[in-house]
Amino acid sequence: VEIVEGCRLPVRRKNQENEDEWPLAEILSVKDAPGKKLYYVHYVDFNKRLDEWVTPDRLDMKKLQFPKKEAKTPTKNGLPGSRPSSPEREVRKSLDLNVQSASAPSRGKTLPTPKRKAESVSLASQVSAATSVPSLPSSAEASQASVYPAVHEAFSTKSREDEQLASVTTNGTARRIPPSQPGRKRKNCGTDEMIKVFQFNSPRNASGCLPPGEDSQDSSDGIPSAPRMTGSLVSDRSHDDIVTRMKNIECIELGRHRLKPWYFSPYPQELTSLPILYLCEFCLKYLKSLKCLQRHMTKCNLRHPPGNEIYRKGTISFFEIDGRKNKIYCQNLCLLAKCFLDHKTLYYDTDPFLFYIMTEYDSKGFHIVGYFSKEKESTEDYNVACILTLPPYQRRGYGKLLIEFSYELSKVEGKTGTPEKPLSDLGLLSYRSYWSQTILEILMDLKSDNGERPQITINEISERTSVKKEDVISTLQYLNLINYYKGQNILTLSEDIVEGHERAMQKRNLRIDPKCLHFTPKDWSKRGKW
Repeated sequence: VEIVEGCRLPVRRKNQENEDEWPLAEILSVKDAPGKKLYYVHYVDFNKRLDEWVTPDRLDMKKLQFPKKEAKTPTKNGLPGSRPSSPEREVRKSLDLNVQSASAPSRGKTLPTPKRKAESVSLASQVSAATSVPSLPSSAEASQASVYPAVHEAFSTKSREDEQLASVTTNGTARRIPPSQPGRKRKNCGTDEMIKVFQFNSPRNASGCLPPGEDSQDSSDGIPSAPRMTGSLVSDRSHDDIVTRMKNIECIELGRHRLKPWYFSPYPQELTSLPILYLCEFCLKYLKSLKCLQRHMTKCNLRHPPGNEIYRKGTISFFEIDGRKNKIYCQNLCLLAKCFLDHKTLYYDTDPFLFYIMTEYDSKGFHIVGYFSKEKESTEDYNVACILTLPPYQRRGYGKLLIEFSYELSKVEGKTGTPEKPLSDLGLLSYRSYWSQTILEILMDLKSDNGERPQITINEISERTSVKKEDVISTLQYLNLINYYKGQNILTLSEDIVEGHERAMQKRNLRIDPKCLHFTPKDWSKRGKW
């Protein structure tokens, strides 16, 4: 039996416990190697970073499923070449029309087809490249924040009566609020209401009552969202073709590290057949051989990223790089980042972005650890467009350090910020964990005044942390801290939550020191500064 592209069958692979398992996989490509055939497989319901070339002995031929032939599409009104529109197509068409008519950029120019593709938010900061991790069916289910169970020290809220709330979102699904008890008028929560702290054992049937975060990834209600035509997350439906679904780089040597890419990256075609792609770790120029790299290193004068150093504490430094002034470096950085970010499609139009590179210093220079980018002008308060910790530095706290630094910049700018949505599975894990720790830190540090319980509002939490209100609310909802009890909306903290938070903070050794930050924000609305 000949296996062709599109076939599905079980394929043997090792799981995290180094045990054999046989997940269902799809054959994406077949190639002839000396003496045998190789098959490129994608494990169904697993993340694409686990895709790999396998030999025939790893295939279970007994359960081979051939690709189903597609039925001929009926014509619409009997006219050749046309086909009936599905409801999904009609929705997409109307959404596209609405977006095109309502998404003219602020400079007054029309934008029929954006030149810039999507730079998606992904944070690969929790899993090392050598560890096989299946993608999460729902990122919300596997957040690190789930270490905080249910509830004990509480906060009561007074509510505004003029706000109406129909449902609360939890873990990405909307649920109806239970009806109020007879004779008791239920009030709705607002973000500027005072929160009082008091001792309380949480009721069984308490239910949350804060408005769902509009920008939060948890607030999805299943309605198809219109593709945005501005910013760095422009809809791009062409990225999932058969070429970009397959990894094209075997191995990358960056300084003293060798990295195994997770995803496709559009490096020049002639470099994709090389066993190792060599990169200069300071300017990120790609070269085809070790000899070329050694020759390049005698000419390359860089020992740090080509920008302004705006932060240094110990061996950790951050450099700010303008995507217009250092275009080649930023393009090379995007090509490298694409190896570990699935949906990133911005490579060449780097002018509208600033890049913040985190480095570790030693006697040989400043070595890149990770980076994040942000738009110079964001109409939607995005403080991160794309964020990545390189695999050799993952699971060491650098991901949270990048996130913390992005919010420190927002504090200096006097704004609240949020990462571009949607977040990747690993991105959601890290952001949820950071938001949870930051908000719990604020709540646990509250002091009582005149013997009364301390008070705080959602707005005050947002202002003190620079975390957008929608993200504060969605985090409180995710942690299941919001409850309704005896006519009041309360936030409850249990001893388990407090102990879990203290354990997590003890492990978090890397923190940003605001005193070491030397950063002056610019007004990018003036075109002359671009």
